[in-house]
Amino acid sequence: MARLHSIWIKRAHRGTMDGAPHATLVAGRGLQGSADQGGARQVTLIDLATWHALMTRLGANLDPAARRANLVVDGLDLADSRGRTLHVGPARLLIRGETRPCERMDEAVAGLSDAMRERWGGGAFAEVVDGGDISVGDSVDWEI
Repeated sequence: MARLHSIWIKRAHRGTMDGAPHATLVAGRGLQGSADQGGARQVTLIDLATWHALMTRLGANLDPAARRANLVVDGLDLADSRGRTLHVGPARLLIRGETRPCERMDEAVAGLSDAMRERWGGGAFAEVVDGGDISVGDSVDWEI
């Protein structure tokens, strides 16, 4: 079963990402305390296997926190998931699209931005449909 590997909260635009063992997802808003609130891109996600594959491909060893995604999931492929609903603990997220990499990725590792453009390598962004308190280790699964 897939699990929530880590939670990252961005407190300011272009600011550092703070790791958290617990967080609250707010319906129609996003991750409580995050600088990004509302709109279709309320929460960003990446899967751990994709991140590790990118690091291997580029000969790098960066922590997934360098991706700057709010939620890192382990054991669930996010590719081509637009329109699907994801359960993260008690919360429900509607995947709205693919997260495209920004220039900050090349600042972390040369060539990372281009590598992330393939097969949803940058992860996904979602809207919070049903909020709730989430914790690292929570189950993550697609709604059927």
